[in-house]
Amino acid sequence: MSSALTDLFPHPIVQAPMAGGVSVPQLAAAVSDAGGLGFLAAGYKTADGMYQEIKQLRGLTQRPFGVNLFMPQPEYADASAVEVYSHQLAGEAAWYEVELGDPDSGRDDGYDAKLAVLLDNPVPVVSFHFGVPGGEVLESLRRAGTVTLVTATTPDEALAVQRAGADAVIVQGVEAGGHQGTHRDNPETDGTGIGLLSLIVQVRETVSLPLVAAGGIMRGSQIAAALAAGASAAQLGTAFLATQESGANALHKQALTNPLFVRTELTRAFSGRPARGLVNRFMREHGPYAPAAYPEIHHLTSPLRKKAAASGDPQGMALWAGQGHRMARELPAGQLVEVLAAELNAAWTALSGYPQGGAGR
Repeated sequence: MSSALTDLFPHPIVQAPMAGGVSVPQLAAAVSDAGGLGFLAAGYKTADGMYQEIKQLRGLTQRPFGVNLFMPQPEYADASAVEVYSHQLAGEAAWYEVELGDPDSGRDDGYDAKLAVLLDNPVPVVSFHFGVPGGEVLESLRRAGTVTLVTATTPDEALAVQRAGADAVIVQGVEAGGHQGTHRDNPETDGTGIGLLSLIVQVRETVSLPLVAAGGIMRGSQIAAALAAGASAAQLGTAFLATQESGANALHKQALTNPLFVRTELTRAFSGRPARGLVNRFMREHGPYAPAAYPEIHHLTSPLRKKAAASGDPQGMALWAGQGHRMARELPAGQLVEVLAAELNAAWTALSGYPQGGAGR
């Protein structure tokens, strides 16, 4: 299915924007140059920090790329629950010899300032996580020549994305690593996420927008399955986390295939919002007690996570990973795009009788 989005890149492969220093310009450039769509993650950066990364990326590639923004979060956290959790983490702070972070360090992630930069210096694609921007924001970006995407985890969320006027929906299955992009964090829905293939079909029957499938995809055959279900492209995060250009901590990369980390879970332990990561000591000990409080818990645990990484202790780090983490391949990012494209073509040919893209998409 051809669209304003998929016409930007030859292969239906999108590198997920992974906040926290993973999606560096070198990674995005390598993916885009290989025919996929590379992405920068503006989350947890200042507006100027985002702008500097965009400038650096433009110096590395002439190909289209994207930038991801976090939506500002409503104030619904229970301050007393955050306080209780901070007391629970006192032992961690003593162990790592750091002070806990200030939970009131900000809720909007510099959203307005980042939007202003992206309107003054338009990029090819902008995506949004944790909610739906207003229609006027999407229209302003469209007038600037930017294609817009918004994450949805349910058919109702996808419908909200379409009504707001976005160009495409990122359909995120429960298998996905990192934060679930739910539009509103509701603790009552914890553990009720929809698997990717079922979600694609449900959303395809609900909206007419192009879909980008995200969640546990590590192989070209999985991309083929997503396309067959109704997606126009696939977004991969964990698969690119392990690449040479990824900015992920070496301990994080190694943990993806380390037999010590055998499974993933959704947890609130590190950020206060459901996010899928490799189960480690911190998650086991604190996950059951972490409140629904994002970004308060993210700010609170930030010094702990940084000190654990600096100390070489993966048991205290947020090891975000999708369910397919054991299939991670340590390849250059451009080579991984080529391998995925070849696997996709082989799977699609076996499935349909003609090469992928041969009949359009």
